[in-house]
Amino acid sequence: MMTKRGFYALLLPLALAAGACDDEDTTGIESQAQVRVVHASANAPNVDVLVNNDVVLTGVPYTQFSDYLAIDAGAQRFRVRATGTTTTVIDVTPTLNANASYTVLAIGPVSAIEPLLLQDDRTAPSAGNAKVRIVHAAPAAGSVDIYVTDPNASLATATATLSNVGFRAASGYLTVPAGTYRVRVTPAGDRNTVALDIPAVTLTSGQIVTAVAAENAGGGAPFRILLID
Repeated sequence: MMTKRGFYALLLPLALAAGACDDEDTTGIESQAQVRVVHASANAPNVDVLVNNDVVLTGVPYTQFSDYLAIDAGAQRFRVRATGTTTTVIDVTPTLNANASYTVLAIGPVSAIEPLLLQDDRTAPSAGNAKVRIVHAAPAAGSVDIYVTDPNASLATATATLSNVGFRAASGYLTVPAGTYRVRVTPAGDRNTVALDIPAVTLTSGQIVTAVAAENAGGGAPFRILLID
């Protein structure tokens, strides 16, 4: 079932069934990692994702992301292809740790598309708080400053939450009180030029979110935030 997510983009999570394990043998679970995949290459076509020789995702469009997939730990080959073709645009073999969780993003223009593998921390935040990780996946934006503030705060007196963030950079998890925030992105060192303004992002207690700064479909501005919960 598909659901609508995000703010300026429609994020359509792909529901995937995890393989069942024999009741008498839990070794498989203990030796697996959890991996979710995000299509964040603005001018790339729909893609298929293969793990080793198995197709695990098909026809994934820009801004769509999967649920976590159960993948055997160890060195596993991931390939990304334009849907319906044998044209491989990403071919990597990361080593996955057992019981670890990962998010892998396909980022950059299709001519230079590349993977970004992040290890996820799914430990629940303390009561009343949420955890947020911010990823810069919009190469056309250059280096940026990111402000996460009260919705009515002025940038004139605000301090950047993250400064001089370059393409491919990902923050650690920021623990913040549950509530509603405003997210603004400016070119690094230029608070007078707002490249992206999300006026109301509501975070609930216990929520763990990866926020991906991305480009418009086809590339470039207007920029957007993909909220992956």
